[in-house]
Amino acid sequence: MNLLILPILLVLLLLTGPAWADVSRDDAAAVAQRMTNGRVLSVERSEAGRRVVWRVKVVTAQGEVRVILIDAATGRPL
Repeated sequence: MNLLILPILLVLLLLTGPAWADVSRDDAAAVAQRMTNGRVLSVERSEAGRRVVWRVKVVTAQGEVRVILIDAATGRPL
């Protein structure tokens, strides 16, 4: 019986992984930098709707300042 419970617990643990993932400030900056090929000016933790996000301000090679929102739980841009 115990041999059956362990695989079930492992599967449940893997399925819930993204729910407690927390993207660091550096990770969010790296995502925004890769998206824009720009230089990161600032990174602030904020909220967008009901989500916690990283607000990353970037200046592109063309001199354009852009704000990229990165979901703090998934690391995906919004």
